[in-house]
Amino acid sequence: MKRLHFWSAIAAAALLTACGGGGDGGNFNFGIGTGVGPNAPASTGKLVEQQTILTTLTSAQIDGATQSSGLQALSGKAQCDVKVIALNYTTLGARGEDTNASGVLLLPAGACAAAAAPLVAYAKGTDVQKPRTLANPSDPETQLLLAMYAAQGYAVVATDYLGYAKSTYPYHPYLHADSEARSVIDAIRAARAAVVNLNANLSGKVMFTGYSQGGHSSMAAHRAAERDNAAEFNVVAGAHLAGPYNLSGSFKSGVAIAGYQFFVPFIVNSYQKVYGDVYTSVGSVYKAPYAATIENLLPSPTLNYTTLVTTGALPGANGETPAQARDALFQSTFLNDVLTNPLNALYLDAKKNDLFGWSPRAKTLLCGGAGDPTVPPAMHLVPMKADFDARGVTTVSTVDVDAQVQATYGPGGKAPTDAASAAYATYYGAYHGSYEPPFCHVAARKLFDAAK
Repeated sequence: MKRLHFWSAIAAAALLTACGGGGDGGNFNFGIGTGVGPNAPASTGKLVEQQTILTTLTSAQIDGATQSSGLQALSGKAQCDVKVIALNYTTLGARGEDTNASGVLLLPAGACAAAAAPLVAYAKGTDVQKPRTLANPSDPETQLLLAMYAAQGYAVVATDYLGYAKSTYPYHPYLHADSEARSVIDAIRAARAAVVNLNANLSGKVMFTGYSQGGHSSMAAHRAAERDNAAEFNVVAGAHLAGPYNLSGSFKSGVAIAGYQFFVPFIVNSYQKVYGDVYTSVGSVYKAPYAATIENLLPSPTLNYTTLVTTGALPGANGETPAQARDALFQSTFLNDVLTNPLNALYLDAKKNDLFGWSPRAKTLLCGGAGDPTVPPAMHLVPMKADFDARGVTTVSTVDVDAQVQATYGPGGKAPTDAASAAYATYYGAYHGSYEPPFCHVAARKLFDAAK
């Protein structure tokens, strides 16, 4: 099989493991003012402006792209043309403020135009580029959604999240479960309004999926939809892919994941903005020179994963390991307190955003790859499944795609003796962002095909 370069190698290091969830099932407060619960303001999920059809891709165009990339062996040939539609909709911020978010609706057309399509709500992986939108048919993540779902007869709505693209929100509440769930659920409402405007049809069945940060977001949205919005959403399946569900546990592990210099400052700064309790002085957390600019660095209006390190905004330009990047960024006293103090504010904020303690009614899949260095399944998927099992939840299954990754790309120097080799660096850097996602999406679509 040809290599499936639908996400760049730099994005591989970048689609974070980080999670955020909402603590146990009783910690969410989806009620008046949250925009998700049954008493959500009527303004959320409204279109800010008329939906815009950016283009219609024919099945032949989609097949040409998937054939040349090698993805067609996994996605299959396109069954539908697809309309790519830009959305801009109302939602709420992390503290209940009125705001907006943008996104994309991928609507089956051509031979599939008359069918009532099931709706897949998708949450994207970690993004450091503020202007980026999924309402772009050339975006690699959008292309993957086109091939795997929309061209197979699924309508897909994907949010850009708060603080990105057309959103006027002043920051992105990264791995904050409440606002992630709101962004996804309000995107569904906006998609439904756009479909009505376009005289198209949806079947009423809703599926949730997302990758990396999006796996955390999609699970938070799935939980909110079933628990608080059951009369509004007919949730038939959820597939949460390579998500960081156990954020507090990852902080207590002390493990420096691949992409540490991007993801962990993003979490720290997000929780400082949302909760206001992580630190009183930025210099007590970050070392110079990073402390001077890091609080509002992510997401960046101009820099991407590569230029964040090549410009020196973040460490990594000299090939630093994750542990070296950690030690260059953070004050050791701060790291030690996070690791050892059970009352550490960052740890407690992360605990609010863990995803343990809920019981999905719809069939649910957790997917990951055992070799993932960014979102290790042993840290996230395994304890998440154990939590479901301990409470007698029978709707959840798991899949490990590591064997498929290795069969396609080879072990890539996975053995410790090859740790310094170029092959190891390539495999390690591309696993989470490039190699793993298509195989997890195959597993997700298998579940969705059985539920649609």
